[in-house]
Amino acid sequence: MEEQLASFPPVTVPAVTLEGDANGAPHPRARDYRARFTSAYEHRLVEGGIGHNLPQEAPEAFARAIVDADRMAGWS
Repeated sequence: MEEQLASFPPVTVPAVTLEGDANGAPHPRARDYRARFTSAYEHRLVEGGIGHNLPQEAPEAFARAIVDADRMAGWS
C-alpha cells in the first residue's frame, strides 16, 4: 500500500493538514509526507484530547484551517 500511495501526484494547491493529539490511528509523521505538498503548506497538531474526527471534535480548528488555506491561496 505504501508504494501505491507514493505514486499519487503531489498536492499542488495550498493546504493545511490537521492531526488530533489523541489520534490513536497509525499514520506517518507529518514531516515524512511534507514533500507531497508543492504549494503553501502547514501541519497543525490540535490539542485537547482530539481524536481523528476533527470536524466534530474540534470544529473551530477545522474551520480555521479551511479559512487559512483559502487565504494562503489568495482566493479571499
